[in-house]
Amino acid sequence: MEFEEFARTEWAALRRTAFWLCGDWHTAEDLVQATFIKVYVRWWTLRRAARASAFARTTLTRTWIDWQRKGSAGELPAEDFADQLLDDTDIALRQTLLTALQSLPAIQRAVVVLRYWEDMPVDEVARIVNRKPATVRSDATRGLAALRETLGEKGTVR
Repeated sequence: MEFEEFARTEWAALRRTAFWLCGDWHTAEDLVQATFIKVYVRWWTLRRAARASAFARTTLTRTWIDWQRKGSAGELPAEDFADQLLDDTDIALRQTLLTALQSLPAIQRAVVVLRYWEDMPVDEVARIVNRKPATVRSDATRGLAALRETLGEKGTVR
């Protein structure tokens, strides 16, 4: 029962982070489901919510990076479903940012999302993406520079 409560409380936050990583709500849901499977397998060692939450974020990010390396999960959609738009005041800005994020390499995107969207410290991001803190800082700097170049001064994708 504890795991079910954990999954209910973490679902939305993990799905949002997964979306910023992969850029697609359906893939984000698949990513979160794969993450929950891995968390469930290790649940007996986690038990505490803070520990389980940290493990889930690490697992989510590493699973996404693995999926990027493999290129595809080999799944084909049975039908096309339109993405549901969020009730957001500036959907165009969100889409512009998402397009710019998709231009970054997988590791840089993960670092930028975890550092600046999830507001995680460098050491935590380094642990999650399995890199040294100095490399994470470099990836963040390069990722932000690439985003600035892609977005330009006015925030439009070039």
